[in-house]
Amino acid sequence: MKAKLTVLALLVSSAVMANDIVPATKQSGAVFLNDATLHTVSNGVIEKGDLLLVDGKIAAIGADLSAPAGATVVELAGKHVYPGLIALGNQLGLLEIEAVRATDDTREVTETNPDVRAQIAYNADSEVIPVTRANGISYSLVYPGGSLLMGQSSLMQLDAWNWQDATVKAGVGLHVRWPSASTLSSPWNPQKPEDVAKENAKAEQALRDYLDQAKAYADAKAGGLVRNVDSRWEAMIPVFKGERPVYAHADDARQIKMALQYAKEYGFKLVIVGGSDAGDVANELALAKVPVIFTHPFGVPERDDEPVDYAYSTPAKLQAAGVLVALSLDGYWDTRNVVFGAGQAQAFGLTAEQALATVTLNAAKIVGMDKQLGSLEVGKAASVIVSDGDVLDYGSSKIRYMWIDGRAVDLNNRNKQLHDKYQQRYSR
Repeated sequence: MKAKLTVLALLVSSAVMANDIVPATKQSGAVFLNDATLHTVSNGVIEKGDLLLVDGKIAAIGADLSAPAGATVVELAGKHVYPGLIALGNQLGLLEIEAVRATDDTREVTETNPDVRAQIAYNADSEVIPVTRANGISYSLVYPGGSLLMGQSSLMQLDAWNWQDATVKAGVGLHVRWPSASTLSSPWNPQKPEDVAKENAKAEQALRDYLDQAKAYADAKAGGLVRNVDSRWEAMIPVFKGERPVYAHADDARQIKMALQYAKEYGFKLVIVGGSDAGDVANELALAKVPVIFTHPFGVPERDDEPVDYAYSTPAKLQAAGVLVALSLDGYWDTRNVVFGAGQAQAFGLTAEQALATVTLNAAKIVGMDKQLGSLEVGKAASVIVSDGDVLDYGSSKIRYMWIDGRAVDLNNRNKQLHDKYQQRYSR
C-alpha cells in the first residue's frame, strides 16, 4: 500500500509541475518594432521610436528608421517597449507546491552548502514560470534556501527546455542567511532575551568558524598544500578572490552592519538581500559601495515607531544616498508582482526612470550582466517586452509581446487558460 501511495504522489507531483508551453525557436529573421514609445533605461525615452532585432541582438534603435528587406514588421503605435525585466533573489523554478515535498528543491539539509548550485534543481517546466513571464519578467536570479551558507545563485532566462538552456550565468553569488541580531521573543521563539542572545552568538560563531576554515583552505590551496579536495571550500575560493560576491540575507540594521564588518575583515564583495532597515544605514552602504536587493516593496511596519511608508520609501532613501538598488519579492509565486513594487517605489520618491531601473539595469549591474542586459542599446541582447501602457502600473500594464534573445516567447499560461475557460462558462 505504501508503494502505491508513493507512486501516486509521484504521478500527482509530475502532473502539477509541467506546463505545455513550447519554448521559442532561435531567431531566424530580422524583427522590426515600429513606432513605439521606447523606454531605453540608459538613454531616456524615445517617442515614436523603432527597434531592430537581428540574430538575438539589438541591431538598431532610434526614430524614423527603415525596416530592412525581409524583416518581420510589428506595428506598435501607442504601445510601450522595455528591456526584459529582471527579478533578483527568488526561488522560481525550485518550488511548485509548498505542501508537496516532492516539488520542493529549495534547500539541502545541512547549514554548510556553498557548493550547492541552484540551477541544477531549476524546473524549466514549472507552471509558475509562464505566469511570471506574463508580467514582463524575462530573467530570474534563483538561489537555494537554508541556513548560514546556503549555496550559489544562478541567473536564468524564463523560456527554456531545461536548466541547461535556461542558465545565463551560474555561480552569481554565495548566499548566506545572516545570523539574527534581535533578542526579542516571539510566538515562534518564546525564549528569554538572554537565551535568544546566546543562540545568536552561537550562530555568528558558527559562521565565523566556517569562514575561517574556508579561508584557511583557500590559502593552503594557493600554496599547493591541499591534498584532499573539499567541494565546500573549493566553492569558497572565488569568494576570497573577489570573483563571487556574498549575498547576505539581512534585514535588521545590526545584521547589515555586521555583514559590512565581515566583508571588510575577510575581503569579500557584498550584496545585501532583504534590507528592511537598509534605509537607516544607507550612508554606510554607499560608502562601502554595497548594492541592495530590497525584498520588501510592499512591506508593512514591523515596529511601533515606524511610519506607515517605512518600507515604501526605502528605495528612494537608498537611491538618494547613492546605493545601487534593485527590487525583489522573495519566494516564487509573488515574484511576478515585483514590477508593481517598482511602481509603488515610484509613488514614494523614485523617478519613473529610477523605478524602472530597479527591475532592469540596476538588477543587471548587480549580477554583472549590464553589458548584455537591462537596457535597450545596440549590441545588447534582444530581450524586449511590449506593454499596452506603463509596465509599472497595475491599471495599464498588459504585456502583449516578449522576445528573449530575439526569440518570440509564447505568453500563454495557466492563469490565462483558466480565465478563458471560465469566461465562457459565466458569459452564457
